[in-house]
Amino acid sequence: GTAFAQANNIPIREAQLLFATHLLGASVMAAPAALLISKIMYPETGEPETKGKVKVSVEKNASNVIEAAAVGASEGMTLALNVAAMLIAFIALIALINYFLGWVGDIFGFNNALIAQFGHKFSLQLIFGSVLQFIAFGIGVPWESAYHFGSLIGTKVVLNEFVAYLDMSKLVEIKSLVNEKAILMATYALCGFANFSSIAIQIGGISPLAPNRRTDLAKLGIRAVIGGTLATLLTATLAGILF
Repeated sequence: GTAFAQANNIPIREAQLLFATHLLGASVMAAPAALLISKIMYPETGEPETKGKVKVSVEKNASNVIEAAAVGASEGMTLALNVAAMLIAFIALIALINYFLGWVGDIFGFNNALIAQFGHKFSLQLIFGSVLQFIAFGIGVPWESAYHFGSLIGTKVVLNEFVAYLDMSKLVEIKSLVNEKAILMATYALCGFANFSSIAIQIGGISPLAPNRRTDLAKLGIRAVIGGTLATLLTATLAGILF
């Protein structure tokens, strides 16, 4: 949904439709890709408890519609506040890490060189961009666009896809990212929910429903981000092959 909102920032109608079409295709392709990657990363070795039959026991907690609406509103508000608190905490933690990295860059005096070379201070986004540019080149992104592609993936992972799409539109606008294949592949690679903030959202959203699984959610958080990123890179690779 947030990604589709970016289409409104494109002034040309034909480009809007093309961007929205590719986003829709990326969303459809990402679902089976995520299942494939998750099965590889976390294979099912035992026999599923739901194999062959599923027994669902629904406990009735409300006597009528009025009580159900009241309970639902109360629980929904609690859930929303829980997710918001988790999200704020994770974003603040990332900002703290970036502040520390920027401080290290200032102390050792290499921030100016990094800004001149890459346009960023020493930060998580810069680290991810520098590392992921080689992966970008490996999946078919032209080398001259590989760093910007990797940097966009880094922004998506560290912050979210909405900010990453905003950065991509700015790079296209200032002619820093001009290769059509790289732009197409970035459109597919950024279409996903694999970021650090999503860990907070999942823990905050699911743990109230199953408090005894909070530890499992926390353990699988980073693995889920890696798997989701690999899934979107897989769809970007297919888009690049068909370009």
